[in-house]
Amino acid sequence: MRVFFGIILLILIVYAAGFLVFLAELPSAPEGPRADGIVALTGGDARLDTAVALLEKGAGKRLLISGVDPDTDKETLRRMSNGGARFNCCADLGYTAEDTRGNAEEAAEWAREHECHSLILVTARYHMPRAQLEFSYAMPGVTIIAYPVETGSVDVAAWWRHKDTAVLLQREYIKYLASLASHSLGRLI
Repeated sequence: MRVFFGIILLILIVYAAGFLVFLAELPSAPEGPRADGIVALTGGDARLDTAVALLEKGAGKRLLISGVDPDTDKETLRRMSNGGARFNCCADLGYTAEDTRGNAEEAAEWAREHECHSLILVTARYHMPRAQLEFSYAMPGVTIIAYPVETGSVDVAAWWRHKDTAVLLQREYIKYLASLASHSLGRLI
């Protein structure tokens, strides 16, 4: 019985330490990124606004907004994000992705089509590790530049003070571990 509880305790300690490392290594947005293309994952206005601003500043030649609701058109997104002339010519909408792996697959196809060898990836800061993992796996020859955005309702710095934030971050960490395990097993098989 002691061995069983010892193993459980060890697993909990490893999990907790991994979670703290996961939080400590969440990336910050780089200054003045440049890439062939920009990919924004839907899921919040900050993601869309940031990606469109990067496009309008010329950080990338084209923008893919991945995981767009089928009932949403380009004009609606342009108005929501204050997109300008570059948005009209150079923004593409992806309607097929339903999850992060789908975003990566959709973006990989788009990157091949537009001959992108580097991408700025825009998503929430807490979501970035898993998104980077999925994108790197789907596009091994493409440089992925993380451009995380802060989500107003998620206080990563004081996550333990807010139950909803703690639950969200735990859920994201578990999804990250599942993606890591899935890809690691895939390489072994």
